[in-house]
Amino acid sequence: MRETHMVANSRRRAPTRIKMSAAKAKMREKKMKNQPASVQYPSSHVESKAENGGGGDVVNQMRILPGRGSGLHPSGPGGFADITKVTKKKSLLAGLKKKKEPVKSKSRKARRRHGNLLLEFNRRQRKNIWLETHIWHAKRFHMVKKWGYCLGVRPTYKCYRPCYRAMSSHCLLQDLSYYCCIELKGEEDKLLAALTQLTCKEAGPTFAAAMFLSGARQGSVTVYRAGRYPSDPLGPVTFLWRPQTPGLTHRQLWIWAHPALKQDLLPELQSVCQCCEAVAPPVEPEVLRAEADPAPQAEPNPDNELKAGAKRKRRCKDAGEPPAKRILGDGTRLPTSPVTWRSSSTGLVINDLTMEIIRYRLIGPQSHSVLAETLEAATVCDELKSSPLWWPEHCKDRSNMKLHQQQTDVFNVLKGIYSTGELPPGTVLGLTVDDPRLTLPRQKVKAAPCVNQDQVGDEEKRNQLMLQGVPLQCCQSFLWERSVRENVTDNKISEQELNRMRSELLVPGSRLGPGPQQGRVPVLLVHQPGKQVGDELGSWGAGWDLLLPKGWGMAFWVPLVYRGVRVAGLHMSLKHSQNKAAPHFPHDYPDCPAGSRFQEEQEAEFLDTFRRHPPAKRTNYIKHGCLAPFRCPWQQLAEEWELLATDGGADRKGDGQTQMTRKSHEVIEEVTSQQNVAAASPPSCFTVLRNRRSLRLLSSWCRPPTCRRQRWGRGAALPLSDSAVTSFHAAHKMSVVWVRPTLLSKGKPEAHAMLCVPTAEDLKLFGKSPESCGPQEPPHKDHYKSRINRKKKSAKTATPSQESDHQTASTDLHSPSDLILGLWPDPLPSVASHCSRVTLGWVTQGDFSLSVGRGEALGFVSVSGLLHTLLKQPPELRGTLLLRNPASLHYRFVRVNIDV
Repeated sequence: MRETHMVANSRRRAPTRIKMSAAKAKMREKKMKNQPASVQYPSSHVESKAENGGGGDVVNQMRILPGRGSGLHPSGPGGFADITKVTKKKSLLAGLKKKKEPVKSKSRKARRRHGNLLLEFNRRQRKNIWLETHIWHAKRFHMVKKWGYCLGVRPTYKCYRPCYRAMSSHCLLQDLSYYCCIELKGEEDKLLAALTQLTCKEAGPTFAAAMFLSGARQGSVTVYRAGRYPSDPLGPVTFLWRPQTPGLTHRQLWIWAHPALKQDLLPELQSVCQCCEAVAPPVEPEVLRAEADPAPQAEPNPDNELKAGAKRKRRCKDAGEPPAKRILGDGTRLPTSPVTWRSSSTGLVINDLTMEIIRYRLIGPQSHSVLAETLEAATVCDELKSSPLWWPEHCKDRSNMKLHQQQTDVFNVLKGIYSTGELPPGTVLGLTVDDPRLTLPRQKVKAAPCVNQDQVGDEEKRNQLMLQGVPLQCCQSFLWERSVRENVTDNKISEQELNRMRSELLVPGSRLGPGPQQGRVPVLLVHQPGKQVGDELGSWGAGWDLLLPKGWGMAFWVPLVYRGVRVAGLHMSLKHSQNKAAPHFPHDYPDCPAGSRFQEEQEAEFLDTFRRHPPAKRTNYIKHGCLAPFRCPWQQLAEEWELLATDGGADRKGDGQTQMTRKSHEVIEEVTSQQNVAAASPPSCFTVLRNRRSLRLLSSWCRPPTCRRQRWGRGAALPLSDSAVTSFHAAHKMSVVWVRPTLLSKGKPEAHAMLCVPTAEDLKLFGKSPESCGPQEPPHKDHYKSRINRKKKSAKTATPSQESDHQTASTDLHSPSDLILGLWPDPLPSVASHCSRVTLGWVTQGDFSLSVGRGEALGFVSVSGLLHTLLKQPPELRGTLLLRNPASLHYRFVRVNIDV
């Protein structure tokens, strides 16, 4: 009896034991997922029993329920009971069945092998291009993926003030190799005829300016769509002409553009140059070393075996496969994709040289000192034997050596200049230098100026260089030749070979001398002007751009770093533009396609950050009276000010703002009327004012008469009057202008801050105490918060019929499902007259300026609004506006400057 009872109990506990075993098996598989193959767990008795079919008795003891609606009898053969038995037995075995083992990752030692590292690096560059200094930056910088590249934003250590000190007193280094270079070739007159369609002389010097056309200076210009000036701008570019060879009309031009601009610029260049015929790149067969150099090889000797303990290299699975090589240039482009376009009618050729030329930027007054210590003019090679290198053949020509000596003399004179800003802007110097790795110091040293005032001849040369620039013949460089660039890249000595040569020196630690087998590198030094506008901090942020052939990035980067420079990323590029009071692309080009795309991306990023905060911790921008905290609706602003200026209602609108109290029904009526007006007459797109003559006139009107400076050369500026304002407005409708507001008291401007018109009472307060704080904006009422809360409560207690009604109502305008607490929904009401002070524009960049010592901002204001504001202000207070940050109710007085 007792034995029978024990057997029954064991049978009743059997299913539970099997279930626990299945759960344990899953847990063990989960634990063993990432374990090495050497770690194993013994298989349990239950698993083996289940695999052998021992679980059938357990399945038979399970309770089976009769099926519903089946035509089979539950107890009959082939009925529902049998099907359920088989199904449950399979589900039990499926839980015990082992999952597919994941692919085992290689060990760290295998992953760190040189060949495997290169294969992995090449695979990771398929989507985003790596610069040649990527690995150096990835160890020290926060990296982001932008514009198809992987770029460094800011260092992992605090260096904001040290970077500013480097720009102001020493040198700051940046890698700008992600900028795209487009090469144009052809006859000069045909090139100019095509490029003239993209520019206008009213906006400044163009491609055809004499000082740029000679090749002695680098130029910059804003490019528009063909024949569309002043509308449809594409963005700013810098360009450099190759110095003209006497007797030849064939010219060569390099255009450097931001990667966000390339997709818009390249098709436009192909259109105006009529270069629509893509030239397929030549497919070169891969030639192995054995085929390229058929040298006699020794027969394999079985006796020559490796000694015990010798290191063995991992052999490739396929001996015929070439070794892995690092990608140089744009590795994301397919080998068959065209990079050259030709025109059969005009003979012009366009080459895409993206990632073919490396560009480093050195910013600061001692940039020339860093270059002087890093670069050494190439030594002459007297070897008479034939060599695959380009330099020995180049040295055989006496004219080439004469030009090289002239360039060396100019470079030596450059070492004695005190500051980089003393040189003419855009100066170009061609040079051929030795491998800078040969003169690499053993430890980091800070480059210092070497000014020698004793030699009278050098002083005269320095004065001539600072006044006239580099002679035209010294602007030549063999970097323009594709064959020379490829020769230098292919014949570069590896670091391993250099280290082997250093180990063979008689005196350890001594420097290697430049030998015939070591390559000479052609480079271009392009002067970058600093601050060229305004009356203060002239030439601040000037420096040099160093252009190199691809493959030599790290060979020049490390020697530059060892001269004590400070390395910066994208963040300091933006701050450099702010301190120069220059617009930064694409942040400050809202009328360009790239600028509008950037604004949309920035709004999505800010909105995502805003949504991640809890509702109780978000800023309620509706109560602050800020309609667009994450973007700047320039089009709507220009349209509203155009209507106000046309109807003459700007003054009436501004006077009524101080006592205006908006209610919900008034807001809805205003939005509806605005939509009707927009549907009746589609507005024209706004433009940014870039006419130099108009900018000078508007700049003179913004300044009080006491500090106004006349820059016209012939005659004085036109006085501010109603007739002058009317004519100016008629010439520049729907326009905004670039301004630089400077805070007159404490405070720090932020992005998307509002620039507003002060009332008469505000100007009286400012006249009594210029350092006083400005007025306050009265809090606004959030009309949507109650609707959101009410709909949330009703949704919790709603019946199914009410839920369907709520879904139907959600398609209406401003439904609670589309609203975000604290943000005004689209479409926006009047952006100009929403607050107690009339809005003129917004700030695109703002921060505390270390160069000025107070808060400074950069932004745009409406031309129509600014003209009417200046016309109503007293002469001694012209250019005084109010600035208010998006999350603040406090206005602060600012002085607006238009720098030309």
